[in-house]
Amino acid sequence: MSNSHRSRRRTLVPIGVVLALVAGAGLVTYQQGLPPFGRAAATPAPTAGGAPGTAASDPVTRSPGTSGTSRLSITPRSRPVLVAAVGDIACSPGSPAFNRGRGRGNECRHQAVADLVVARRPAAFFALGDNQYDNGTLAAYRASYDKAFGRLLPITRPVVGNHEYRTPGAAGYWDYFGSRAGPRGKGWYSFDIGTWHVVALNANCDVVSCAPGSEQERWLRADLAAHKTRCTLAMWHQPRWSSGSEHGDSKKAMALVRALYDHRVDVLLSGHDHDYERFAPQDPDGRLDRARGVRQFVVGGGGKNLRTMTGEKNTEAKNASTFGALFLSLGKGSYSWTYAAAYGGSYGDAGTTACH
Repeated sequence: MSNSHRSRRRTLVPIGVVLALVAGAGLVTYQQGLPPFGRAAATPAPTAGGAPGTAASDPVTRSPGTSGTSRLSITPRSRPVLVAAVGDIACSPGSPAFNRGRGRGNECRHQAVADLVVARRPAAFFALGDNQYDNGTLAAYRASYDKAFGRLLPITRPVVGNHEYRTPGAAGYWDYFGSRAGPRGKGWYSFDIGTWHVVALNANCDVVSCAPGSEQERWLRADLAAHKTRCTLAMWHQPRWSSGSEHGDSKKAMALVRALYDHRVDVLLSGHDHDYERFAPQDPDGRLDRARGVRQFVVGGGGKNLRTMTGEKNTEAKNASTFGALFLSLGKGSYSWTYAAAYGGSYGDAGTTACH
C-alpha cells in the first residue's frame, strides 16, 4: 500500500496524544509583536471556548526579531503537532443563506466546519484566505466569521485572500486579526511550530508584488535560508495548481513557488477554489518530482459554498461535494494528513510521508 493511500486509522492522531501535546506545549517565543499562541488579539475578543493550550498563563519570552521577519515558536517536542487548515470560509451576514450562521443547502456552512475544527482540538489553525465574504469588512468579520471561528482566534495564523482586498488595503482583515497576520499591508511572516518552520505569504500578486526580486520574494528566500529545518510548510490563498472550474492554475506567484522549491519546502496550503485537492509533489512547472517537489493541498471547503472541478495532472485526490477541513500531524521528519468532512459529508482522504 502506498504512503499516499494509507488508512485513516493509521494517520489520525489519537486524542490522548493531542491532549498531552497541547498540555505540555512549553515555552513560546515571538518576535516583532506577533502574539504567541494562547494570547488573543486586541480586537475583537474571541468568543468563549477555544482549543486547549490557549491559557493566558502560558509562559512567554520576547526576543529581538530578524529584520523583516515576524516569528513565533513552540519549543519542539518529540510528539507530532496537530494543526487544522481551511479557507473560503464565512458567508456575508447579509447573504440570503446566512440563517444565523447555520447556512442553507450548499451555502454558508462555516459554523459546521468551525465545530469540526474545534472538536479535533488542534494546536494551531491556519485560515487560508477569503476568510470573510464578500468584502472582508471588520463588521462582517465580527458578525459572521467571529461567531463561528472566534473560538480559535488565539491559535489562528491567517493568510489574506482576494475577497479581503475588496475592502481597500484589506483593512478589515488586519483590523480583525491584528499582528497575528504579520506586518500590516504586507501579509508575509513566519513562525515555528514543533519541529516545523512555517511561512505565510501573500499571493494577491496584483496588489503586492510576487515577482523575482520583489520585497516579498527577497524576504522569503532570506527567511528560508535562515531557518534550515528539515520540514517546512508554506501557505497562501491562490493555488499554483488547481482543478477548480472557477479559478484553476495560477502562475502569478511563480517566483515564490521557485523559492519554495529551491529550499526544498515540503507542503504548500492554498484555498481560493471551493473544493479539496491533493497533488503529488511537483516542481514549479508542474512536473512530478517525488524527491524534492512541493506537495500542494487546496482546501477551500470552509463553508462559503462548493463548486465543480475539472481534471489536473498529478492530482492524487479531489472532492467538490463535501465541506470540511484538513488536519496535519506535523512530526519530526514526517507529516500525516487527514481531510475530514463536515455537515453530514462522508468524503475523507488520509496519508503520511517523510519530509525531504
